[in-house]
Amino acid sequence: MAATKGKILYKVYRALSYGLSPFLYLHLRWRVLRGLEHPLRWPERLGRPSHARPPGPLLWFHAVSLGESLATIPIIKQCILRRPDLNILMTTTTYSAFQVVRNCLPTGVIYQFAPLDTAAAIDTFIAHWKPKVIILMESELWPNLILGASQHGITMALLNARMSATSFKHWSIPVFIPLISLMLSKFSLILPLSNLQAIRFQLLQAPPPIISFAGDLKFAVEDIGMSVAEIKKVEDLRAQLAQRQVWMASSIHRGEEEVILEVHKMLLEAHPSLVTIIVPRHPLHGKEIALEMQKEGQNVALRSQGENITSGTNVYVVDTLGELRYLYGITSIAVVGGSFLPGLAGHNISEAAAAGCAVLTGPYIAHFSSMVAKMQQFNPMSVLQLIQVHGKLDLAEALRNLLGDDKVLEAHRLAAKHAQQALACGIIVGTWNSLDSNVLRSAFGVDDIHKCR
Repeated sequence: MAATKGKILYKVYRALSYGLSPFLYLHLRWRVLRGLEHPLRWPERLGRPSHARPPGPLLWFHAVSLGESLATIPIIKQCILRRPDLNILMTTTTYSAFQVVRNCLPTGVIYQFAPLDTAAAIDTFIAHWKPKVIILMESELWPNLILGASQHGITMALLNARMSATSFKHWSIPVFIPLISLMLSKFSLILPLSNLQAIRFQLLQAPPPIISFAGDLKFAVEDIGMSVAEIKKVEDLRAQLAQRQVWMASSIHRGEEEVILEVHKMLLEAHPSLVTIIVPRHPLHGKEIALEMQKEGQNVALRSQGENITSGTNVYVVDTLGELRYLYGITSIAVVGGSFLPGLAGHNISEAAAAGCAVLTGPYIAHFSSMVAKMQQFNPMSVLQLIQVHGKLDLAEALRNLLGDDKVLEAHRLAAKHAQQALACGIIVGTWNSLDSNVLRSAFGVDDIHKCR
């Protein structure tokens, strides 16, 4: 009965996606004009390929944005190493992910933008690429994609599986339960981020046998390659900061710069040579921050313009993409944003910890609460989560304590680095083993695996 209701709901959703296709097309073109989609490759979002399909079995990895994409790459490398007989297709949704990921994918991996979840786009995409397996990252639960793939006999897995409290609440509405239950039943493997996430998937009627655990792949994100010119830029910046105290506010969302800049002013009273590095989530936001500060007469340097840090510079704005992991290496303190305003849900703290930064974050970390909890369980000093930031006093006080005591700062840096290293250990192997035994062997056959080993 529930399966029948789920199928009816899917037919309604599929029909709606057909009817809304003209409006989604116009919305897509509007995003192109705003620079939010690739100016030439945007038709890929309609399922239209820009690359020929190679002969042989194909495995499709899909992630939404940059963080999820980078977490996928170590698994792709394992696949290339252990299953060289497979063709690999990687898709992402966001333009910002494309700008970074295209340069760090292993040789031979085909890259495309992901199709919109309309019936026409998904059907066109699957008809061209004919994947035997689809590996989805985190929370990509789209009816046309999942149920359309299932109708073609495609095996699916969901890695780093998570569902926000808001999404869980929406899917838990009785009328939607049959649809999400039907969708989750089509997976052969779900690897949730935490026990809480596993419970949410089970409450939405995911079959218990397909749920397993391997750890958070974002703990194990690898360094992406940098060109000689890029390395020189980072080293030049390190040299400019050699005699200065530095802290960084990374992945800052709109509105959070007000918190950061007010705290910056408080800290300057005791540390006049301090440099605050601000790395907004989106480069355009960085330019806006710099412009506003320049209007106020403040000395601010903008990275995209190649501006150097002089003796009078106290704020450095990074309005570029793909450098954050390396820029963490030039600061001893990282305040990870996306966590200081209601409605936000945090960002990956493991990159800052891996670089040996003392890590701080705000109270709104729903998407990364499990990661923070695991690090704090390993060592309470590994992450400083500020429960209240009213008046910015808590953040300013925490930073004063770190900037004013080298021993305290070093203790927090070591705690973060050791926690990250311990938690990252074995995640890639564990994920690969689950994927291999539960998905790839059934989809591609044991004989193929034996032939390539």
